Amino acid sequence: MRLICYPTSGEPPRIIAAPVERDWMDRTPNAFAYRCLPLNIANAHGWLILNTVPFIAEWNGDAGLDGVSISATAEGPLLASSHFGSGVLTFSVNGLFHTEPGYDLLATGPFNSPKDAIQPLTGIIETDWSPFTFTMNWTFTRKRSPIAFERDEPFCMVFPMPRGLVEAVKPEFRSMDEEPAVQDAYRTWSESRQEPSDMLRGRIVLLKFRHHAEVPERSTFALRRPHSFAGWGVWWGCNPATHGGRPAGDRICGRQAVPPSARRKGPDHRLR
Repeated sequence: MRLICYPTSGEPPRIIAAPVERDWMDRTPNAFAYRCLPLNIANAHGWLILNTVPFIAEWNGDAGLDGVSISATAEGPLLASSHFGSGVLTFSVNGLFHTEPGYDLLATGPFNSPKDAIQPLTGIIETDWSPFTFTMNWTFTRKRSPIAFERDEPFCMVFPMPRGLVEAVKPEFRSMDEEPAVQDAYRTWSESRQEPSDMLRGRIVLLKFRHHAEVPERSTFALRRPHSFAGWGVWWGCNPATHGGRPAGDRICGRQAVPPSARRKGPDHRLR
C-alpha cells in the first residue's frame, strides 16, 4: 500500500516516521513510561509533519481573526496563521495526499504529546478521491497564554485508515464465562499486576501470560515503525547490536535499551 504526498508549493512538507520517544516519557523516573506497550505503539502509529519556522502565538479571547497573534522568532515563511477565528490556530500543509481506494487519511496532533493552553483538532480526509489539500488546526484552551512551536516540532500526525471500518463493527458485551481461555488469560494477567516488584524490574507483564494465550506476533513483539517516504531521506532506527538482534525499527526496542544520549536526532531522521 502506498501513501503519496504531492508537494503543492515551495519546499515539500517535512515529514518523518513517528518515533516512539516523547520528552515527557523520557523524564519519568527511569523512563518508566516506556514500559507501557500501548503508549509505545500509539506514539509510532503514523507520520509527523514538522514546523519549519519557530513562532509564538497567543489568543486574546476574541472570536475574530485578529484574536490570535503570531510572531515568528526566525526568518522564513510561517506555516501558521489565524484563518478561522474563534481561537483556532491553523497550519498549512503544503502537500496533496493520496491514498489507495477505500482508505482515508486521519490527521490529528502527535499522539501522547500534550501541549499547554492549546489542543489539536482531528479530521478524517477522503484522500483516495479528493483533489483538495487540508489544514491542521489547533484550538486554544486558555486566553492570554502564549504558546510556542519550535523549528522541527511536529504539528500534525497522519496515518491511513480503511473507510467504513467503524460502521462495519458490531459491538457486543459477552460474559467471560463463555470463553474459558479468555478468562484464564485475564486472571493470570490480573494476578501479575499485584506484583509491583516485577514491574519495577522492567518486566513486561504480557510475557507472564503469553503461554496461556495465543499472542499474534504482529500485535506486540514484532511491530515495526512506519516506512519513510521513498526518496525523502531517512529516519533514525534501532541498532540491532544493542537490541538482542532485533531488526532496526522494532517498536519495543526503540527506547528501552537506548539512553537519550545515545539516540540519533536532528537531520538524520528528517525526510527531505
